[in-house]
Amino acid sequence: MIYIILSIAVILIGLIVAIAMQPTDFVVTRSAAIPAPAAALFAQVNDFHNWQEWSPWAKLDPNAKNSFEGAASGEGAIFKWSGNGKVGAGKMTLEESRPNTLIKIKLEFFSPFKATNVAQFTFAPGGDLTIVTWSMSGKNNFMAKAFGMVMNCDKIIGSMFDKGLANLQEVTTAKR
Repeated sequence: MIYIILSIAVILIGLIVAIAMQPTDFVVTRSAAIPAPAAALFAQVNDFHNWQEWSPWAKLDPNAKNSFEGAASGEGAIFKWSGNGKVGAGKMTLEESRPNTLIKIKLEFFSPFKATNVAQFTFAPGGDLTIVTWSMSGKNNFMAKAFGMVMNCDKIIGSMFDKGLANLQEVTTAKR
């Protein structure tokens, strides 16, 4: 019996050490070459009111309760949401807006888990295309590290970014 208890303790300690050794910082990044001017793409992202048209998370819960505060768009704009288990609840605050080049957002999740991350969009014009890069960075707490050992968060979040960029292209090119 003592060997069973000791074996379980060794396994638990090993698991705790393995989880603790996972990276603390994370970054998820996806890019797309979109046939639209940087100004048109920037305008879609810089105004949270437009996100319902292209955000992949908006499609997961069309009945989510959304509210807007602060500036109408750009720096100081705030978007809050509360929805089903797929989208949870949270708040985005647009903290930096450099026309046609950069948008930086403080992203706060309240449920189903608590976290604060930074989302960023960059727009790099190149001929008839604009390279739009969407990234999210933050810190993994112990639970997020454990979750990351069984789920590929880069693949999960990255696939949503890919969908969002494709939706952004569709919406932006349809408006031209």
